[in-house]
Amino acid sequence: MQDDGEVVAKTIIYDLIILGASGFTGKYVVKEALKFHNSLKSFALAGRNPTKLTQALQWASQPHPPPPIPILTFDTSDPQSLLSLCSQTKLILNCVGPFRLYGEPVVAACVQTGCDYLDICGEPEFMERVEAKYGEKAVQTGSLVVSACGFDSIPAELGLIFNSRQWVPPAVPNRVEAYVSLESQKRIVGNFGTFESAVLGIANADKLQELRRSRPRRARPVIPGPSPPKGPLIEHQKKIGLWAVKLPSADSIVVRRTLAALTENPVGLPGVYESAEHSEKREAFWSTVKPAHFGVKIGSKSLLGVFRFITVGMFMGLLGRTAFGRWLLLKFPSIFSLGWFRKKGPSDDEVRSASFKMWFVGCGFSNNILVSEANMKPDMEIITRVMGPEIGYLTTPIILIQCALILLSQRDNLPNGVFPPGIVFGPTELQERLQENGISFDVISKSSLSA
Repeated sequence: MQDDGEVVAKTIIYDLIILGASGFTGKYVVKEALKFHNSLKSFALAGRNPTKLTQALQWASQPHPPPPIPILTFDTSDPQSLLSLCSQTKLILNCVGPFRLYGEPVVAACVQTGCDYLDICGEPEFMERVEAKYGEKAVQTGSLVVSACGFDSIPAELGLIFNSRQWVPPAVPNRVEAYVSLESQKRIVGNFGTFESAVLGIANADKLQELRRSRPRRARPVIPGPSPPKGPLIEHQKKIGLWAVKLPSADSIVVRRTLAALTENPVGLPGVYESAEHSEKREAFWSTVKPAHFGVKIGSKSLLGVFRFITVGMFMGLLGRTAFGRWLLLKFPSIFSLGWFRKKGPSDDEVRSASFKMWFVGCGFSNNILVSEANMKPDMEIITRVMGPEIGYLTTPIILIQCALILLSQRDNLPNGVFPPGIVFGPTELQERLQENGISFDVISKSSLSA
């Protein structure tokens, strides 16, 4: 790779390039991008195998003939091909996972060329390592790098912000618990890549802790009231009709990173060449967002469903710690996930029949003066919900493409650097765009809690 100080010549040809367009999720991203072909001046598909990319474009274009979209080849192990790719485009959309294995060379090339980068990663160690290693250089080269621009973790980020903004002063939230419910008329089948990323995350959990110990402590938001109690292993949340257990996902980690960034920058992140109008809008937006303790649980309408979650978690937690155990998990994903993941992924019918609901149960105080009173418990509850289609192949592409369209059209109002999605896209019209494309945000109830 060229030296860090060397300038890479750029000839911008494309608005964006989709990397990994022939993969399970990548082809659905292409399908979603084609809906907005008129809004994109030009885009290209990139991958290792031109034949598979052509087939993916044909599949995504059905029932119409494929449009004349360029097919480019690259290899993540070839830095020069990545630099060439990134020097031709304003934005890279990376769908090539697991990101801990294949993501960093792409980020490095984007940062070196000053190209912007979005991905659908849900791997905390990768995201935090990229922030630590490339954050300062991205500011210098004019690159914006944002991971987790899919179901991980935009619904959690925007969902928390949406719930937080319902707490009208003097009311303040103390904690918001998110409950994820996956539903289907057929069967729920996940992407093998997601399963593989989770297995590798368990194997490398110590590296994440080591990385955090090596970095300066982030600012912690000041949250009114006591820290929430730990609570039972299995919770029955009657108001939303779910049994639930804690979900060790990226969502809570990404949300905490956004809240830390907001604590350090109380009016958000100014854009590179931000207009006065947008600056005023950004500051007004963040003034309505109140921090809260945040956690995520996965829910089921039956207690048996929760025991399935626990069983799969135990398989992954125990077997993911050894090389042989990981081999078993990745060799027989359908067995050890009790049918939730399989190597060939879901069928088109299974994708179309699936959906998600993400409930946000916020507890807090009807008046912030009450917080200072001894032994005062939250006396108010606000429940909101984010709802949309299947998470991996429909919701994720919708979110990624809408993030891309906002970035391309409003780049002057966005910062340079490496950030979680909430702090970047929170003040934009991303929520409104998602609502226009099948992902809803609703207030379910506001009520008082008995003492």
